Amino acid sequence: MTDNQQGIEPRRLAFAILTRVDEGGFADLVLDGELRRSSLDLRDRSLVTELVYGTLRLRGRLDFALEQVSRQPLKRLEPGVLRLLRLVAYQLLELDRVPAHAAVNASVGLSRQLGMERVAGLVNGTLRGLERKRQDIPWPSPEQIKPYLQHVCSLPGWLAKELLRQFPNVESRAFGEALAGQAPQTVRVNRLKTDRDSLLSELAATGHLARPTHYAPDGVIVEKRAGPSLPGDEEGWYQVQDEASMLIAHLLDAQPEMRILDACAAPGGKTTHLAALTANRSPILALEKHAQRVELIRRSAERLGCTAVEARTWDLTEPPEFLEPQSFDRILVDAPCSGLGVLRRNPESRWNRTAADVRALSSLQSTILDQVAPLVRVGGLLLYSVCTFTTSETSTVVTEFLERHKEYELDCLSRSLPEHWRELVGPDGLLHTFPHRHDGMDAFFAARLRRR
Repeated sequence: MTDNQQGIEPRRLAFAILTRVDEGGFADLVLDGELRRSSLDLRDRSLVTELVYGTLRLRGRLDFALEQVSRQPLKRLEPGVLRLLRLVAYQLLELDRVPAHAAVNASVGLSRQLGMERVAGLVNGTLRGLERKRQDIPWPSPEQIKPYLQHVCSLPGWLAKELLRQFPNVESRAFGEALAGQAPQTVRVNRLKTDRDSLLSELAATGHLARPTHYAPDGVIVEKRAGPSLPGDEEGWYQVQDEASMLIAHLLDAQPEMRILDACAAPGGKTTHLAALTANRSPILALEKHAQRVELIRRSAERLGCTAVEARTWDLTEPPEFLEPQSFDRILVDAPCSGLGVLRRNPESRWNRTAADVRALSSLQSTILDQVAPLVRVGGLLLYSVCTFTTSETSTVVTEFLERHKEYELDCLSRSLPEHWRELVGPDGLLHTFPHRHDGMDAFFAARLRRR
């Protein structure tokens, strides 16, 4: 029987990807690269993706379960051994379609292939114990709210505290449960090349199950795929993008012939959306700190037919002296942030981020806003957005910016949005989206500021 028949090969690839992520790689980039080089069939590719994202997303839950059966404290285990135990624990606890004995047997075989013969007994014993006792794990009840957020919803302690500081217990629980789940697969229809009805028809004709998004007029949720690719991929009919992210370009209210700056543009989703909304009739300058990410913007613009985009390398912690003051009608600052609103899509972030990171990012966001503020024309708009929900990166940044820049005022979003969008705007006039409130969208924040 071959490795793949035993189920070892997809698990070995998942283990290799998790190892690279633990060493500092980004899960989505490492996974995409490894799958492109792999000869696995569609079913095994799907299993690898499920194992990688699920193990990272639910690491806190898996560790709690393993602690109930491990003969050693988890912190004393070698990193590779703990990584393997988490990988198989995810299969035992979360994947009904994978027989428990098959998952355990494959893991023992994999441990030997990985040179872990001396701990194969420990791996086997721990996983057999988990298999026997998985129905008796003493999970915290929802009423034990902080342990529940940590051990059931798989949030690090500091992040559980952040939720509880901002939301009532019931809503903190709902938010935490949403972050523990899988994100919907959403794409933005590229209106430069097609329209939503046409893409939905093509998806249905090729066996994919999809529906339109509730808020974003160009969004499609793919509920079930019929194959590895969607129709129109090579033609640039769509861009993978969360629905909340699709709202941001609309909030900028960009019109044809306006000069637009996307200050922190990579990988280019919002840049190309602005180009589509203005029908390639507005010059758009996209700035990005890293040269390799500037190339991502250029490739995305080319694929989608966005001919009005110019991408350039610039670090906005330095003044952009090559740009004239008051030379832009619209500026978007989709700032670097903690990414806590997209933890379902970037699950490694929940273990890599700290409260200290949030404080540092808040300072960076303020610096970038200060650098671009002089570039907006009188009467023009500056839109600040982040894919997170911490107050120090959202409303606090905006409040402090307005205190420093008296030439700006808050432009209340609820006065100019479609009726069914207004539930996304808080009493403060700012956009706040949450997965547990708004049809599964990621958690995003945006504030629109007008120069007096």
